[in-house]
Amino acid sequence: MFQLFYRGFFSMLTVKSVHTYYGNIHALKGVSLHVRKGEVVTLVGANGAGKSTLVNTICGLARPSRGNIEFLGEQIAGIAPESIVRRGIALAPEGRQVFATMSVEANLLLGGFIHRRDPERLRKDMDRLYNRFPVLKARHRQLAGTLSGGEQQMLAISRALMSRPQLLILDEPSMGLAPLVTRDIFSIILEIKEEGGTILLIEQNARAALKIADRGYVMETGKVVLEGEGLQLLEHREVKRAYLGRGAVQWPVVSG
Repeated sequence: MFQLFYRGFFSMLTVKSVHTYYGNIHALKGVSLHVRKGEVVTLVGANGAGKSTLVNTICGLARPSRGNIEFLGEQIAGIAPESIVRRGIALAPEGRQVFATMSVEANLLLGGFIHRRDPERLRKDMDRLYNRFPVLKARHRQLAGTLSGGEQQMLAISRALMSRPQLLILDEPSMGLAPLVTRDIFSIILEIKEEGGTILLIEQNARAALKIADRGYVMETGKVVLEGEGLQLLEHREVKRAYLGRGAVQWPVVSG
């Protein structure tokens, strides 16, 4: 099977020249990126840039019309979302999307659905996450919809981790959160990385995301227009102008 090596490191996820349509809308226009094991890779861009469409395409919620998506050397483009979860990709979606009328614990059990035949494993994983997030343990019987925004985001991340993913995708984890809560969420992301986790982070908060990223990609109108190391992108003139308050930019397109 084809496997991409980049500077001596195995690429866990490889997206190559992917095109995705929503009806007549050409949402992704030849997008390419890769994520290596142990990295935090950040994808930034304005609303409508195609970030969530890319996430949905990787996770099987949207079918690409052209291009390849490989995970651990296997082609996953177009296969069912549950099969993608079983292969080791988990998503904490935009807007958190917790099951509001279910308890915290029930949400976590749903996250571990693929391991439902191993209750001992589920309990161990739940205990591990309760140790990481004591507030969830304290409120394990509370309805998820009654949690604060930050607590719901912790639950969404924990629910994704219940499947023991090799790649965790976080879609806009800081959306709608206060600055202090956002800081806590990004601290959690760093902790996951330090424990050996691999993360694809989709964020509009470019400054916070690129500070913690090993590498980053910038998307505009369905295309990757810039890529590089996180801190280098943070200092890039066009990134500063477009995402750190300096006005609009006409991007040169990075070919895939």
